[in-house]
Amino acid sequence: MASILDEYEDSLHRSVSVQHSRASVGIPHSGYVNARLEKETPIFNKQRIDFTPPEKINSLVVSSNQLCMSLGKDTLLRIDLGKPDEPNQVELGRKDEAKVYKMFLDHTGSHLLIALNTSECLYLNRSVQKVRALSRWKGHLIESVGWNKFLGSETNTGPILVGTSQGQIYEAEISVSEGSLFSTNPDQYFRQVYTLEEESGPAPVCCLEIERGIEGKFFIIATTRKRLFQFAGKVPEGTEQQGFSSIFAVHADHLPSFREFPANLGFSEIAFYTPKLRSNPRSFAWMMGNGVLYGTLDYSRPDSILSDERVWVYPPDIDITVNKPISIVLTQFHFLLLLSDRVKAVCTLNGQVVFQDLFLEKFGLLTRMIKDPTVQQIWIHTEKVVFRYHVQRESRDVWKMYMNMNKFDLAKEYCKDRPECLDIVLAKEAEHCFQNKRYLDSAKCYALTQNYFEEIALKFIEAKQEEALMEFLIKKLSNLKPSEKTQTTLLTTWLTELYLNWLGILQGDPSQRNLYLDTREKFRTFLSSPKNKDCLFNNRASIYELLASHGDTEHMVYFAVIMQDYERVVAHHCQHDEYDEALNVLSRHRDEKLFYKFSPVLIQHIPKKVVDAWISMGSRLDARNLIPALVNYSQSASTQQINEAIRYMEFCVYQLEETQQAIHNYLLSLYALCRPDSLLSYLEQAGTNPNRIHYDLKYALRLCAEHGHHRACVHIYKVMELYEEAVDLALQVDVDLAKSCADLPEDDEELRKKLWLKIARHVVQEEKDVKKAMACLSSCALLKIEDVLPFFPDFVTIDHFKEAICNSLEDYNKHIEELKREMEEATQSAKRIREDIQEMRNKYGSVEPQEKCAACDFPLLNRPFYLFLCGHMFHYDCLLQAVFPNLPAYKQAKLEDLQKKLAATSQPSKSHHRPKDTDTISLGKGQQSREQIKADIDDIVAAECVYCGELMIRSIDKPFIDPQKYEEEMQSWL
Repeated sequence: MASILDEYEDSLHRSVSVQHSRASVGIPHSGYVNARLEKETPIFNKQRIDFTPPEKINSLVVSSNQLCMSLGKDTLLRIDLGKPDEPNQVELGRKDEAKVYKMFLDHTGSHLLIALNTSECLYLNRSVQKVRALSRWKGHLIESVGWNKFLGSETNTGPILVGTSQGQIYEAEISVSEGSLFSTNPDQYFRQVYTLEEESGPAPVCCLEIERGIEGKFFIIATTRKRLFQFAGKVPEGTEQQGFSSIFAVHADHLPSFREFPANLGFSEIAFYTPKLRSNPRSFAWMMGNGVLYGTLDYSRPDSILSDERVWVYPPDIDITVNKPISIVLTQFHFLLLLSDRVKAVCTLNGQVVFQDLFLEKFGLLTRMIKDPTVQQIWIHTEKVVFRYHVQRESRDVWKMYMNMNKFDLAKEYCKDRPECLDIVLAKEAEHCFQNKRYLDSAKCYALTQNYFEEIALKFIEAKQEEALMEFLIKKLSNLKPSEKTQTTLLTTWLTELYLNWLGILQGDPSQRNLYLDTREKFRTFLSSPKNKDCLFNNRASIYELLASHGDTEHMVYFAVIMQDYERVVAHHCQHDEYDEALNVLSRHRDEKLFYKFSPVLIQHIPKKVVDAWISMGSRLDARNLIPALVNYSQSASTQQINEAIRYMEFCVYQLEETQQAIHNYLLSLYALCRPDSLLSYLEQAGTNPNRIHYDLKYALRLCAEHGHHRACVHIYKVMELYEEAVDLALQVDVDLAKSCADLPEDDEELRKKLWLKIARHVVQEEKDVKKAMACLSSCALLKIEDVLPFFPDFVTIDHFKEAICNSLEDYNKHIEELKREMEEATQSAKRIREDIQEMRNKYGSVEPQEKCAACDFPLLNRPFYLFLCGHMFHYDCLLQAVFPNLPAYKQAKLEDLQKKLAATSQPSKSHHRPKDTDTISLGKGQQSREQIKADIDDIVAAECVYCGELMIRSIDKPFIDPQKYEEEMQSWL
């Protein structure tokens, strides 16, 4: 196998040149074809709004799908973009020459501030039609408003910040009364909190923004023409409605942190980008004289939230002295600059202009660009026309820029759903890592690309980076499909060879011990991976060969365990005399077949532990399959070692309650050989019922006889009901044992007497003990003195039997007296019976004419009837109808037969020519037979009262309605 892999590595050098030649004739380098099936839409898609204003557009603001525009001198048009067909027009009601200077709309689209060039300010709420003047604001030309996105509502702005052309920052609050529009002024207060200055003095406040960071900390960004100021501080909890005075008060004596640039546009503008699912902006772009300051917002910083700042200079065709930018809008990856006749989009990643849109002269000069932060739409207007830009798939080409900047993680993030682009990024990252000698990272990336496998493998081989090659193969293997079995087999086998080579090198170097352990763990993880399991199992023979060729028995055993080839593992341990390890494997995996196979070997060396393992397996092991191992072991072992075999057999018999005859027979043989005391107790515990005994009686008898265990033999004879043999053998051991055997045949008095006579003969003739013989007479009632006298010799005197003879005569007298008493009692009983019969013959009952049948309630005397001692009376046919269904089947059949016979005897004879004497004889016989039949019918039908007898008691659990007729009865009641 190793030589095959070497040949494969050599073949890589030859195959790469072939692959290059194939690529040169049209086969793509990757698995993806880079083709555009349709024209791709631009990122910024312009749409002209179908709207012709009646007057020129002065100003336009959009927020939360609410659009407000100032038309001419005195008209304000409000449009809900969700209902564009329902515009709302409001008149400002100004008769002077005032013009709209700027308009400001809050984030909810509810509050509109209209700054006039006469240093006045008007307010309009979305829910009302009348414009209100803000009297406290008069005398200030408003340049910017910082809305409160955290406390504002549709009827109240909460504390807001207002910037003027003189550099003052005021704090104000506007509220609309719900009761009446004329109850109070909308401006609650208007107080100065700070003044912004540049080197020449106070400067206009171009922009204001309020943001809240972590732990309730507020950040306020304010810009002038050349400076960007930051104010940071906490508002005490519960005082948020009191405004931001405390934040500005901190900087009363010293300037806050700011950024300053020398060039001057005469104004500046800052834009923010807020993702859809976030409430705080993520990045900013400040348009000022030197270019655009772009950066991200980090709310965790203590004093300044501006982070990762850099200045993108304006494109070469923008000259701030001639065609300065007018407005700026920020998206996720671009900022858009509005010039008088065009829009430019600059990528924030590299500062390159990626989009430019020229406007026709007929539309007029571009005036203003603004973005609706809630729907991410960009609006541009001239004095005559309104345009709208939709941002579509802005991140489509971002991956290229990140890739060219070597920011591969970000590049991959933006092409996850475009596999052809992801492959290019991975290939570029892999090559970058390889050039910087980060070979492992390079291997991981190469494995995810569609580049030619042979080319990459050869690249690592030539660089002698075996570890990186292994990493590449591992990643490549993990990406293969289940159907690619050939490739999986090749990579799996190659990786095994590489791991073994690498482990062999590291094992011989003590200084690389930690690396060796780490590599070994990786190899074991590779072998035990569920993804590789099927491949390794199907090619396990090759893997075993590789492991054997490297002499790595440790991993051979590990691999065998993974493959659940426990037979190989146990065999390995047994070959190396590691019997405890072998038994541990068996106990851990509990495979019955392996226990049967290896138990004969293991029990020779660790008998106690093996038996413990058998016991722990319980009923999963069939003890019959272990008997051969125990037999071989017990034949060559000592008595002490045989005790282990007995211990397991006793566990099977007493704990598992095994009934197999072979098990019980083997336990018997072990008892007979080494434990005769336990033999008899086992036999007695097994009982005397042959049907419930699990050992072979004949085998047990022969075994006990061979080893001279007579008491055990006697017990077996008793179980086999061979009482004569049991008594004969018991007399050789103990007379009392024989006596216990003699009383066993309780139902056969003749046999019992015979057995006791044997005992008596033995006592008299063998032991010559007359007193013992007399004791036998008292132990068995069946023996008499005359039965044992023949056993005594002639010279024995009568003195020894005097008492026994007298007792025998007394017994005879008592028996005679008892017979006389029984005869007298029989005579008296017969006399009483005759008197009772005579009394019953004379007994009668009276029936009144008005008596009725207890069953049908009709007069009783109309038909034949029965009268019972309990007083109930029934017609014959009523009683028969009530009794018949409850009679047993055989009595029903007998009753029907008797009724047929009775009917036959009541029919007149058809023959009219018989002799007279013959007719007389037949009639006599017929009348006698008829009376007998009626008496038999009475015995069945009138045996007891149907209401007072057992019939009523037996019918107590029967339902009132026959279940078979229940449905019919139920329907009759409906």
